[in-house]
Amino acid sequence: MSYAVCCVPVAPVRIEPDHKAEMVSQLLFGECCIITVVEKTGWIKIVNKMDAYTGWCQQSHFQEIDDTQYYFEENNFTAGWVNEIDYNGHPMWVPFGSPLTAMKNGKASWRKNTVHYKGKVWSPATVKKDAKTVKQLAFKFLNSPYLWGGRSVFGVDCSGFSQSVYKLINIPLLRDAQQQATQGELVGFLQQAHCGDLAFFDDEEGRIIHVGILLNPNEIIHSAGKVRVDKIDSQGIVNAETGIRTQRLRIIKRYF
Repeated sequence: MSYAVCCVPVAPVRIEPDHKAEMVSQLLFGECCIITVVEKTGWIKIVNKMDAYTGWCQQSHFQEIDDTQYYFEENNFTAGWVNEIDYNGHPMWVPFGSPLTAMKNGKASWRKNTVHYKGKVWSPATVKKDAKTVKQLAFKFLNSPYLWGGRSVFGVDCSGFSQSVYKLINIPLLRDAQQQATQGELVGFLQQAHCGDLAFFDDEEGRIIHVGILLNPNEIIHSAGKVRVDKIDSQGIVNAETGIRTQRLRIIKRYF
């Protein structure tokens, strides 16, 4: 077992050690993990520090770090939609919300690798957990394409979207929609919903299959085709452009 940090803008996490295998999640630049298995083929099995999600990644997408860097407590992130990082003297463009792991005064050393960042910083410890902040963060993702397993503004799935917004107000969510539905406090009626509550939707068999962030009791922002704002009522989501009902409302949860 060893500690590692993602050293590329976005690293796919796959269900099997194969490029053709399903991508089930991603790690962003600066996100840490534990390596539990190393294959001679260049694949590693990892456990994401943020949400304990497991999967297979390419070893070349990660750099081993010391345990003190893995457990580094300062929790700052890149603030722009896309951000320039200097990695070993070369520029790299990383997405919004990439952790500035073990970085002090814009600098870090990941063993033999050097990282410099001069851009704007988002600090969850200094922001309010309120409607204004949730909207500011959520709308950074507006029109980002839907991507199964995605967790960045370059491409994001429904639960990756809610997880990414919430991490930036210092509230850890689990990775998948059905997992996130086990967290938070139940809101009894849609009319009682606040901006930032999460709405969950199920299929015909009652399984949670979708999640979105409520802007108010009548509107929701979610990743479906792309990150978009749609209408919602007590039955579910109504596409704002076509008027077609797309999801069936199951429960609403509150986290702050």
